[in-house]
Amino acid sequence: MAIDLDGRTALVTGSTQGIGEAIARQLARAGARVGVNGRNPATVSEAVERLADETGGDYFAAPGDLATEDGAASLAESLPAVDVLVNNLGIFGAQPALDITDDDWRRYWEVNVLSAVRLIRTYLPGMTDRGWGRVLNIASDSAIVIPEEMIHYGTSKTALLAVSRGFAKTAAGTGVTVNAVIAGPTHTGGVEDFVYQLVDKDLPWDEAQREFMRLHRPQSLLHRLIEPEEIANLTAYLASPLASATTGAAVRVDGGYVDSIIP
Repeated sequence: MAIDLDGRTALVTGSTQGIGEAIARQLARAGARVGVNGRNPATVSEAVERLADETGGDYFAAPGDLATEDGAASLAESLPAVDVLVNNLGIFGAQPALDITDDDWRRYWEVNVLSAVRLIRTYLPGMTDRGWGRVLNIASDSAIVIPEEMIHYGTSKTALLAVSRGFAKTAAGTGVTVNAVIAGPTHTGGVEDFVYQLVDKDLPWDEAQREFMRLHRPQSLLHRLIEPEEIANLTAYLASPLASATTGAAVRVDGGYVDSIIP
Protein backbone atom coordinates (compact mmCIF):
# COMPACT_ATOMS: atom_id res chain seq x y z
CA MET A 1 0.00 0.00 0.00
CA ALA A 2 1.80 3.10 -1.25
CA ILE A 3 0.84 6.62 -0.18
CA ASP A 4 1.06 8.76 -3.31
CA LEU A 5 0.68 12.54 -3.13
CA ASP A 6 2.62 13.28 -6.27
CA GLY A 7 1.50 16.57 -7.82
CA ARG A 8 -0.32 17.73 -4.68
CA THR A 9 0.47 20.90 -2.76
CA ALA A 10 0.24 20.71 1.03
CA LEU A 11 0.39 23.31 3.78
CA VAL A 12 1.31 22.27 7.32
CA THR A 13 0.90 25.01 9.91
CA GLY A 14 3.31 25.24 12.81
CA SER A 15 5.75 22.97 11.00
CA THR A 16 9.22 24.24 11.86
CA GLN A 17 9.57 21.65 14.62
CA GLY A 18 7.86 18.79 16.46
CA ILE A 19 4.76 17.09 15.11
CA GLY A 20 4.31 19.64 12.32
CA GLU A 21 7.84 19.12 11.05
CA ALA A 22 7.37 15.33 11.10
CA ILE A 23 4.12 15.66 9.12
CA ALA A 24 5.76 17.96 6.56
CA ARG A 25 8.58 15.45 6.14
CA GLN A 26 6.21 12.53 5.63
CA LEU A 27 4.00 14.36 3.12
CA ALA A 28 7.06 15.32 1.09
CA ARG A 29 8.26 11.72 1.13
CA ALA A 30 4.88 10.80 -0.37
CA GLY A 31 5.53 13.21 -3.23
CA ALA A 32 3.74 16.38 -2.13
CA ARG A 33 5.12 19.88 -2.45
CA VAL A 34 4.95 21.05 1.15
CA GLY A 35 4.63 24.53 2.60
CA VAL A 36 6.43 24.96 5.91
CA ASN A 37 4.85 27.52 8.22
CA GLY A 38 5.89 29.48 11.29
CA ARG A 39 5.76 33.05 12.51
CA ASN A 40 9.45 33.84 11.98
CA PRO A 41 10.51 33.89 8.30
CA ALA A 42 14.13 33.14 9.21
CA THR A 43 13.15 30.10 11.24
CA VAL A 44 10.90 28.90 8.42
CA SER A 45 13.68 29.25 5.87
CA GLU A 46 16.05 27.29 8.11
CA ALA A 47 13.46 24.51 8.48
CA VAL A 48 12.89 24.36 4.72
CA GLU A 49 16.63 24.03 4.09
CA ARG A 50 17.03 21.41 6.83
CA LEU A 51 14.12 19.29 5.60
CA ALA A 52 15.22 19.49 1.98
CA ASP A 53 18.73 18.38 2.96
CA GLU A 54 17.35 15.49 5.02
CA THR A 55 14.82 14.10 2.56
CA GLY A 56 15.47 15.66 -0.83
CA GLY A 57 11.77 16.58 -0.85
CA ASP A 58 10.07 19.63 -2.32
CA TYR A 59 9.47 22.23 0.39
CA PHE A 60 8.74 25.94 0.26
CA ALA A 61 8.52 28.68 2.88
CA ALA A 62 5.02 29.77 3.95
CA PRO A 63 5.61 32.10 6.91
CA GLY A 64 2.86 33.94 8.73
CA ASP A 65 1.26 34.43 12.13
CA LEU A 66 -1.95 32.50 11.56
CA ALA A 67 -3.36 33.43 14.95
CA THR A 68 -4.16 36.82 13.41
CA GLU A 69 -6.50 37.76 10.58
CA ASP A 70 -3.77 39.76 8.86
CA GLY A 71 -1.30 36.88 9.03
CA ALA A 72 -3.78 34.42 7.57
CA ALA A 73 -4.74 36.87 4.82
CA SER A 74 -1.11 37.46 3.91
CA LEU A 75 -0.45 33.74 3.62
CA ALA A 76 -3.57 33.24 1.50
CA GLU A 77 -2.39 35.98 -0.86
CA SER A 78 0.98 34.31 -1.37
CA LEU A 79 -0.48 30.79 -1.50
CA PRO A 80 -3.94 30.94 -3.05
CA ALA A 81 -4.60 27.19 -3.30
CA VAL A 82 -3.61 23.95 -1.58
CA ASP A 83 -4.74 20.37 -1.98
CA VAL A 84 -3.88 19.24 1.56
CA LEU A 85 -4.30 21.50 4.58
CA VAL A 86 -2.94 20.29 7.91
CA ASN A 87 -3.87 22.59 10.78
CA ASN A 88 -1.21 21.63 13.28
CA LEU A 89 -0.52 25.02 14.88
CA GLY A 90 -1.20 24.96 18.60
CA ILE A 91 0.00 26.10 22.00
CA PHE A 92 -0.23 24.39 25.38
CA GLY A 93 1.00 24.82 28.93
CA ALA A 94 0.17 23.91 32.49
CA GLN A 95 -1.82 26.48 34.45
CA PRO A 96 -4.19 26.17 37.43
CA ALA A 97 -7.76 26.45 36.18
CA LEU A 98 -8.69 29.38 38.41
CA ASP A 99 -5.61 31.32 37.30
CA ILE A 100 -6.47 31.25 33.57
CA THR A 101 -7.37 34.82 32.64
CA ASP A 102 -9.70 36.05 29.91
CA ASP A 103 -6.64 37.01 27.86
CA ASP A 104 -5.27 33.47 28.23
CA TRP A 105 -8.55 31.99 27.07
CA ARG A 106 -8.67 34.35 24.06
CA ARG A 107 -5.07 33.52 23.10
CA TYR A 108 -5.72 29.78 23.13
CA TRP A 109 -8.89 30.24 21.12
CA GLU A 110 -7.18 32.40 18.50
CA VAL A 111 -4.17 30.09 18.08
CA ASN A 112 -5.72 26.65 18.49
CA VAL A 113 -9.15 27.14 16.95
CA LEU A 114 -9.54 30.27 14.85
CA SER A 115 -6.25 29.74 13.01
CA ALA A 116 -7.72 26.50 11.66
CA VAL A 117 -11.12 28.01 10.91
CA ARG A 118 -9.56 30.88 8.95
CA LEU A 119 -7.54 28.57 6.71
CA ILE A 120 -10.41 26.15 6.14
CA ARG A 121 -12.57 29.08 5.01
CA THR A 122 -9.73 30.13 2.72
CA TYR A 123 -8.89 26.81 1.09
CA LEU A 124 -11.99 24.60 1.29
CA PRO A 125 -13.90 26.35 -1.55
CA GLY A 126 -11.05 25.73 -4.01
CA MET A 127 -10.80 22.10 -2.95
CA THR A 128 -14.52 21.54 -3.49
CA ASP A 129 -14.41 23.31 -6.87
CA ARG A 130 -11.60 20.98 -7.96
CA GLY A 131 -13.36 17.93 -6.55
CA TRP A 132 -10.50 16.76 -4.33
CA GLY A 133 -8.86 17.87 -1.13
CA ARG A 134 -7.91 16.95 2.40
CA VAL A 135 -8.30 18.99 5.56
CA LEU A 136 -6.74 17.58 8.72
CA ASN A 137 -6.97 19.25 12.11
CA ILE A 138 -4.46 18.00 14.66
CA ALA A 139 -6.42 17.64 17.89
CA SER A 140 -5.46 15.90 21.12
CA ASP A 141 -6.50 13.32 23.66
CA SER A 142 -7.02 16.39 25.85
CA ALA A 143 -10.10 17.15 23.76
CA ILE A 144 -11.78 14.15 25.36
CA VAL A 145 -9.91 13.69 28.64
CA ILE A 146 -9.71 17.31 29.78
CA PRO A 147 -6.52 17.67 31.85
CA GLU A 148 -7.03 19.56 35.09
CA GLU A 149 -3.69 21.31 34.64
CA MET A 150 -4.67 22.90 31.28
CA ILE A 151 -8.41 23.05 30.76
CA HIS A 152 -8.07 25.98 28.33
CA TYR A 153 -5.97 23.79 26.02
CA GLY A 154 -8.33 20.84 26.32
CA THR A 155 -11.37 23.00 25.63
CA SER A 156 -9.77 24.45 22.50
CA LYS A 157 -9.07 20.95 21.19
CA THR A 158 -12.65 19.86 21.92
CA ALA A 159 -13.77 22.78 19.77
CA LEU A 160 -11.45 21.59 17.00
CA LEU A 161 -13.29 18.25 16.90
CA ALA A 162 -16.55 20.11 16.37
CA VAL A 163 -14.96 22.33 13.72
CA SER A 164 -13.79 19.22 11.85
CA ARG A 165 -17.17 17.52 11.92
CA GLY A 166 -19.00 20.69 10.91
CA PHE A 167 -16.79 21.49 7.92
CA ALA A 168 -16.92 17.84 6.83
CA LYS A 169 -20.67 18.34 6.45
CA THR A 170 -20.04 21.50 4.44
CA ALA A 171 -17.81 19.45 2.08
CA ALA A 172 -20.17 16.47 1.87
CA GLY A 173 -20.27 14.79 -1.53
CA THR A 174 -17.54 16.96 -3.07
CA GLY A 175 -14.57 14.58 -2.95
CA VAL A 176 -13.04 16.59 -0.12
CA THR A 177 -12.59 15.02 3.30
CA VAL A 178 -12.23 16.79 6.63
CA ASN A 179 -10.97 14.91 9.67
CA ALA A 180 -9.43 15.43 13.08
CA VAL A 181 -6.39 13.51 14.29
CA ILE A 182 -6.46 12.84 18.03
CA ALA A 183 -2.81 12.81 18.98
CA GLY A 184 -1.79 11.35 22.32
CA PRO A 185 1.06 12.54 24.57
CA THR A 186 3.91 13.07 22.12
CA HIS A 187 7.64 13.50 22.57
CA THR A 188 8.58 16.98 21.35
CA GLY A 189 10.82 19.70 22.70
CA GLY A 190 7.82 21.60 23.98
CA VAL A 191 6.49 18.52 25.72
CA GLU A 192 9.84 17.96 27.41
CA ASP A 193 9.49 21.44 28.91
CA PHE A 194 5.91 20.65 29.91
CA VAL A 195 6.93 17.35 31.55
CA TYR A 196 9.50 19.17 33.66
CA GLN A 197 6.80 21.57 34.80
CA LEU A 198 5.10 18.61 36.46
CA VAL A 199 7.95 16.35 37.66
CA ASP A 200 11.32 16.82 39.36
CA LYS A 201 13.51 18.95 37.10
CA ASP A 202 16.61 17.08 38.29
CA LEU A 203 15.44 13.73 36.91
CA PRO A 204 17.16 12.41 33.74
CA TRP A 205 14.82 12.56 30.74
CA ASP A 206 14.01 8.83 30.51
CA GLU A 207 13.14 8.72 34.19
CA ALA A 208 11.21 12.00 34.01
CA GLN A 209 9.17 10.67 31.08
CA ARG A 210 8.28 7.49 32.96
CA GLU A 211 7.33 9.49 36.06
CA PHE A 212 5.16 11.84 34.01
CA MET A 213 3.32 8.96 32.35
CA ARG A 214 2.86 7.16 35.68
CA LEU A 215 1.53 10.18 37.54
CA HIS A 216 -0.22 12.26 34.87
CA ARG A 217 -1.07 9.93 31.96
CA PRO A 218 -1.58 6.52 33.62
CA GLN A 219 -4.31 5.55 31.10
CA SER A 220 -1.75 5.23 28.28
CA LEU A 221 -1.48 1.66 27.04
CA LEU A 222 1.94 2.42 25.53
CA HIS A 223 3.42 3.59 28.84
CA ARG A 224 5.60 5.97 26.84
CA LEU A 225 5.34 9.16 24.86
CA ILE A 226 4.46 8.84 21.19
CA GLU A 227 7.10 9.90 18.67
CA PRO A 228 6.16 12.66 16.18
CA GLU A 229 6.73 10.30 13.24
CA GLU A 230 3.95 8.07 14.55
CA ILE A 231 1.50 10.97 14.37
CA ALA A 232 2.82 11.84 10.90
CA ASN A 233 2.27 8.31 9.59
CA LEU A 234 -1.46 8.42 10.28
CA THR A 235 -1.74 11.99 9.01
CA ALA A 236 -0.07 11.10 5.72
CA TYR A 237 -2.49 8.22 5.21
CA LEU A 238 -5.52 10.44 5.89
CA ALA A 239 -4.10 13.02 3.47
CA SER A 240 -3.88 10.45 0.70
CA PRO A 241 -6.38 9.08 -1.84
CA LEU A 242 -6.36 5.84 0.17
CA ALA A 243 -8.48 7.51 2.88
CA SER A 244 -11.27 8.56 0.52
CA ALA A 245 -14.05 7.04 2.67
CA THR A 246 -12.90 8.60 5.95
CA THR A 247 -14.45 12.00 6.63
CA GLY A 248 -16.04 13.79 9.54
CA ALA A 249 -14.03 11.52 11.82
CA ALA A 250 -11.88 11.95 14.90
CA VAL A 251 -9.15 9.37 14.30
CA ARG A 252 -7.02 8.39 17.26
CA VAL A 253 -3.26 7.93 17.37
CA ASP A 254 -3.15 8.25 21.13
CA GLY A 255 -1.36 5.13 22.36
CA GLY A 256 -4.65 3.90 23.82
CA TYR A 257 -4.76 6.85 26.20
CA VAL A 258 -8.46 7.58 25.71
CA ASP A 259 -10.30 4.82 27.59
CA SER A 260 -12.91 4.08 24.94
CA ILE A 261 -13.62 1.25 22.52
CA ILE A 262 -14.91 3.68 19.87
CA PRO A 263 -13.10 6.63 18.28
